Amino acid sequence: MHDGCTGTFESGKAVVDKIRTMGFNTRPMPPGVMIECIECGNEFLMAHLEAKCPHCNMVYGVTPCSVSRPGAIMAAGKNY
Repeated sequence: MHDGCTGTFESGKAVVDKIRTMGFNTRPMPPGVMIECIECGNEFLMAHLEAKCPHCNMVYGVTPCSVSRPGAIMAAGKNY
């Protein structure tokens, strides 16, 4: 079930599913990252490993191993 830091993900839904399954989705994301929503273009602070854009409800996720790489944050879909 757990791939350590070697797992790869083809979609944001796969990332969010993985962190939800592992119980990591509500973990704080140190130190938090300002991201620009791909759906509405607004910026917001991603403070947890799973976050939702407060403007349009696009859901984003990142694995614990990738928190230091903002490029690893992936969109899963609106209200996913």
